[in-house]
Amino acid sequence: MADPDVKKLPIFQVDAFTDKPFAGNPAAVCLLEDMDLTEEHQQKIAAEMNLSETAYLRKLNPGDDFSSSSKFGLRWFTPTNEVALCGHATLASAATLFYMMKNPSSQLTFQTLSGDLFARREGDFISLDLPENKSQPQDKETYSQLLQALVGMTPIRDFQYCRSVGGDLLVRLTDDATRQTLESLRPDTASMLAAHTQDIIRGVIVTVKGSLENGCVDNHGEMCDFISRYFAPWNGIPEDPVTGSAHTVLASYWAKELGKTEFYARQCSARGGDLKVRLREDGRVDVAGKATVVLQGMIRI
Repeated sequence: MADPDVKKLPIFQVDAFTDKPFAGNPAAVCLLEDMDLTEEHQQKIAAEMNLSETAYLRKLNPGDDFSSSSKFGLRWFTPTNEVALCGHATLASAATLFYMMKNPSSQLTFQTLSGDLFARREGDFISLDLPENKSQPQDKETYSQLLQALVGMTPIRDFQYCRSVGGDLLVRLTDDATRQTLESLRPDTASMLAAHTQDIIRGVIVTVKGSLENGCVDNHGEMCDFISRYFAPWNGIPEDPVTGSAHTVLASYWAKELGKTEFYARQCSARGGDLKVRLREDGRVDVAGKATVVLQGMIRI
């Protein structure tokens, strides 16, 4: 017999920035329907799903519908806390509405803690319209213990900090670094946490300039302009598989370094993912990727 006190919500798991299941970055997407879910419940569900992010889509007006409306509220929770911006869970949310709810809109608008974000259909890709996040040079000595825990003795060419995205450090390895150099890094996340307790840090980006010679190519042999990895133990995520929001920092940085505004990038986690990134003149960044829904069901609360 059904328990009338048990509430159920539609929930999906989506692999973002990939067209293959079990790659890219997984996110849970929960449709709040007409239920007002407390922050405590949203945090508990995120901890239960135990993915880097769980996204919550909510209707903004009484007559709205997930299958036809084009503007929704959106929040993101890690297993431990709410975050101000999450690219891959935004892509996952758009994919849920486009592919599972059959929403015909060409563009979706999401009201978030980072302002209005937009997701557009672009062929097989979904393009996110995100704010540019500019980084500034930072003194390496202040973070010497953290950097030691992060990259060991691997040489660093540039070190920057971006406050606007929530506190991301950007570490660029020297140009003789290869894709293998980046992929073989084994950061000591416990030591990273112990080494830094000041300022606000959301995560650390490690990036390498791409070339054919250093192995920065995708599975089809196409060269990437840059590659990266992203570590966020401060948010309970030792390594994030593919980080859309970090590419709003990377686009700003590499535009200055490479003298161009359109990039093809790969995030070199174990799961990995490919992104098309474009820095616009209006201070926005288009981050595009594919997405695959791997799970759908109802969660009982």
